[in-house]
Amino acid sequence: MRILVVEDDFVSRKVLRKMLAHFGEADFAVTGLEALAAYKAAIAENNPYRLICLDIMMPGMDGQQTLKCIRKHEAETGVKQADEVKVIMTTALDSPAEVVEAFYRGGCTGYLVKPIDKHKLNAVMREVFFS
Repeated sequence: MRILVVEDDFVSRKVLRKMLAHFGEADFAVTGLEALAAYKAAIAENNPYRLICLDIMMPGMDGQQTLKCIRKHEAETGVKQADEVKVIMTTALDSPAEVVEAFYRGGCTGYLVKPIDKHKLNAVMREVFFS
């Protein structure tokens, strides 16, 4: 599985990469703009990401805005909902408002609060890909 980890914190990127290693190889982006560029480049290469782990709090374009841009691009290019990239939002905020924004307004498929626990990540992965 091709994975994109979007995280501005170096340590969090490394930890998440290690936890996701048995699912596939992860590429990295540090900002929302880098994430959009990587997402579109992967599509252009005909090797799209199947999973994006997207931090909510990033400088510049945050994760919520990035997710909305990804979903808008999918809608504009005719991607069916069943074929959309799976997006797991990651955040240090345990805020109901952020969860509502991510799921209902943004279209994420999973949500994890930091620090990310390997067992919780695996549970979300099962839910996202195998339910």
